[in-house]
Amino acid sequence: MLYDVLIIGGGIVGGAIARELSRYELRIALCEKEVEVGFGATKANSGIIHGGHHAAPDTLKGRLEWAGNQLWDELAAELGFGFERIGELTVALYDEQTPVLDRLLHHAAVKGIPGVELWTPERIQQEEPALSHDIIAAVYAPTTGVVNPYEACYALAENAAQNGVDILTGFPVLRLHWNGELWEVMTPGARLASRFVINAAGLYADQVAAMAGVGNFAIHPRKGQEYLLDKRLRGLVKRVIFPCPSPVSKGILIIPTYDGTLMVGPTAEDTTDREDRSTSAEGARTVFDAVRRLAPGINEKDIIAQFAGLRASADGEDFIIGPTARRGFINAAGIQSPGLTAAPAIARMIVEILQAENLPMTLRNDFVGRAPHPVHFAALSTQEQIALTLRHPRYRRIVCRCETVTEGEVIDAIERGASTLDGIKFRTRAGMGRCQGGFCTIRCMELLSRLRRLPMTALTKRGADSWLVCERQEAVNGDERAPGIEVGDA
Repeated sequence: MLYDVLIIGGGIVGGAIARELSRYELRIALCEKEVEVGFGATKANSGIIHGGHHAAPDTLKGRLEWAGNQLWDELAAELGFGFERIGELTVALYDEQTPVLDRLLHHAAVKGIPGVELWTPERIQQEEPALSHDIIAAVYAPTTGVVNPYEACYALAENAAQNGVDILTGFPVLRLHWNGELWEVMTPGARLASRFVINAAGLYADQVAAMAGVGNFAIHPRKGQEYLLDKRLRGLVKRVIFPCPSPVSKGILIIPTYDGTLMVGPTAEDTTDREDRSTSAEGARTVFDAVRRLAPGINEKDIIAQFAGLRASADGEDFIIGPTARRGFINAAGIQSPGLTAAPAIARMIVEILQAENLPMTLRNDFVGRAPHPVHFAALSTQEQIALTLRHPRYRRIVCRCETVTEGEVIDAIERGASTLDGIKFRTRAGMGRCQGGFCTIRCMELLSRLRRLPMTALTKRGADSWLVCERQEAVNGDERAPGIEVGDA
C-alpha cells in the first residue's frame, strides 16, 4: 500500500486529478469517504461549464475557469458523458446593473474568449421569447455548456482505474502523519503510505489540512437549494440564464440541463453544518420569486424534485491550490463555482506542481485515454434501439418509463461499480423522471440485490444508514402486529 501520490477526495476535482496523473508511470490511489465517488458536492452540482468570463482574470479562479472550459469537448469525446455547449445570457433588469455587464465584456476581452457580445432587448426577445420584457440588456456567451457532473465524475474515476489507479471508496481519512520520508495515511480499512498527498477533500479540506499540520485556512459551507422542473417545460428557455452576479454568488439561474429538463436555483445560504442538505419552503420562495422576474412562465407547480448541495467556499473566495509548508502535502481546496468548469485545468496544474516538487514523471506508453461509452437507450434512434435489442436482449425491458432506461443500462451501471440506488440513478437517470422512482425503484433494487448478491435489507440509497427496506417483524416490544406489517424506518 505504498504510493507515489494519494488523492483525498473523490469528487469531480479528485477524479480529474486521478485521471490526469494516470497518464504517468506512477502508483496512485484515491481515497473517498463516501461509498461511491461523486456523492459529495459533485452530486448536487448545477452542471454548468461556465463560459470563461465570469471570474476576474487576475484571480486563480479566473485563469483556471477559461483554461478548464476549453478542455471539456475533448474529455466528453474520450469518455462518453453528456456535454453540450448551449450558450448563456447574463441579464440586467435595471440601469444600475449594466456596469456588471461591462465588466463581463471586459473579462472576455482580456481572456480572448470568442463570441461574447452585448444583446439588446429586441435580440433577447427574438432569441428567448419566454424571458421577461423587463430585461434591458444581456451579455451572451456561446462558450457556456451543460454537463451531467456525476456522470463525468464516474467516467473520470473509471478511466483512472482502467489505467491502474486504486479507487478506494468508503475510505475516510482519519489521520495523517509525516514520518520524515513518507506520508502515513490512516483509514478505517487500511494504513496507506505515499510520497505526496493531494488534498481535494471539498467541504472537509480545511480539516484534512489541519491533520497535516498546515491548517491555515477555513472552509465556509454555503448551501444552495435547487429545483428540477417537469419535462413539459423543455425548450421554454434554450440557454443558461444568469442574473447579474453578486460578490459571493452568481445568483439564481435558469438552467436547461443536458437531459432536457429545466432546473432553477441555487440559493446561497451560509451555514456551519457541513451535512445540511435540507430544502425549505423559504428556499423555494426565494428561488421562484427570483426566477419569475427572469421568466414569468416558470411556476413552482412544475417541481418534480428538489435538493440542496453545499459549496466549499474558502477565505477570500478564491481557489487554494499549491504546495504547503509540509513537504509533499498539496492543497486543491476552496473549489467552489466555477470548480466544475476548472476541474480539468486544476488537474493539469497539479501535474505541474508535482513536477516542480521533483516527483519523477514519465509518460506511459500504454495510457488508455478513450473509454467504452455507456449505452443511453433513450438517446438512440428507433432503428438503433431495434438493432441493439436484437443483439442484446437485456435492453428489451424498460425499467424506468419516465426516462426510458432499460434493464441493460441498469446492469451496465452495476457492473461499472454502482453499489447503491443513487449510484444507479446518477449513472442511468432511472428514478430522475416525473414519478421520481415510483415505478422503477423496486426493479432497480431487485437487479442490485441479484448482481451484488446482497439481501434487499442490505441495500441503501446512498450508503451509510440510508437503508430502503427492513426485516419483517411480527412483534415489537410485545406489541403483536398483523402478519405482513413491517416496522421500522424505510
